[in-house]
Amino acid sequence: MDLHQTVFELIDMRSFSNLWYWIALAVVWSSASHYVLGVPWDLAMRARRKGGDALSDFESMVRINVNRILYISEVSGLLITGFAFFVMTTLALLAFVYANEFAQAVFLLAFPVSIVGLLSVYTARAIDRRALTGHDLYRRLHLHRIATQAIGMVAIFVTALFGMLQNLNLGAL
Repeated sequence: MDLHQTVFELIDMRSFSNLWYWIALAVVWSSASHYVLGVPWDLAMRARRKGGDALSDFESMVRINVNRILYISEVSGLLITGFAFFVMTTLALLAFVYANEFAQAVFLLAFPVSIVGLLSVYTARAIDRRALTGHDLYRRLHLHRIATQAIGMVAIFVTALFGMLQNLNLGAL
């Protein structure tokens, strides 16, 4: 038995039975719900509790990130959308037509994150259009965070079920 085969037996390289995939999935959704439009949630909580300079910092950081998101979406939004659809379609075909497990794992991670990305652009437009500040701004970001967490919970649940099904099917072979 050579070293290469020993390493691959020791570390299972299939996506859904690999501990690193599940750690990455947890980190992605934890980060997505902590950084709401790029603003750390603890900054939003501190701004809500203390007001004053913390509120000013919060509003400034939200304004900076909203302007950044809107600029990117206006300048290259069509190109990014086209490329994202190309990548998602390619992953979906590789995953579910050609039954590639790595593509399945990446698709189940990337597709829900892309939905959160679209939601972020929508939220940024709403904040900019209504020029939200103070409590209204906090409320809007809180709703965005709740939606992100709901998408994350559904994504983790579906990924876990699909991963268990894959592991049971491959274990039976």
